[in-house]
Amino acid sequence: MKETIYNLLTQQGDMTWQQITMHILVSAVIGLFIFISYVISHKGTIYSKKFGVTLVVLTVMTGTVMTVIGNNIALSLGMVGALSIVRFRTAIKDSRDTVYIFWTIIVGICCGVGDYLVAAVGSSAIFLIFLIVGAIRSDNRMLLIVRAKRSRCENIESQVFRYFGTGAVLRVKNTTEENAEYIYELSRKILGKVQKQYPALTDDFYNLGQIESVNIVAQSDEIYNLSLIHI
Repeated sequence: MKETIYNLLTQQGDMTWQQITMHILVSAVIGLFIFISYVISHKGTIYSKKFGVTLVVLTVMTGTVMTVIGNNIALSLGMVGALSIVRFRTAIKDSRDTVYIFWTIIVGICCGVGDYLVAAVGSSAIFLIFLIVGAIRSDNRMLLIVRAKRSRCENIESQVFRYFGTGAVLRVKNTTEENAEYIYELSRKILGKVQKQYPALTDDFYNLGQIESVNIVAQSDEIYNLSLIHI
């Protein structure tokens, strides 16, 4: 019994460098496939390029770790102990991002032990699920932010209603003794339609006078300023 336990704890893998290279390369290829799936399923919505790159790297890292561990129980227990001290404090903003993280880990494990077929078939099935019923769709929210003198409040509200009608929803109105700030929420589709009809949309706001800035931003996990402050 003692010898059996000792053999289990001390057994080593005899992998060649060709096998090691194959494990890592296949995990990288399938990791890129996962990245492409992430881009497609998040097309036009909440999309983080940094998270997509992280998925590829995580797949390769998991595959590398599994290649090192192999069937060595002692190494696997040591790895569990080492990783148990890691704490991730960044909140996952979308539950489907968790699915992608688990997907990369599972693929890395499969590639690390040489089960390429399982990794490929499983990844294909998950990709089809995302493609058919799991593609992320959102309202493509855009924010119209207007800062001006308080005396122009009525003019701003009239201008927004003139262009967007009920399609622009007032989310925030901040006022001070002298200044005011409006934040309207509208869809990308409505904004694109209005911008085609009125190419000088921001200029029309500045023509009202006493307008400090007009910004159009798309909000995701990062803020991208799509319209520069008028100079």
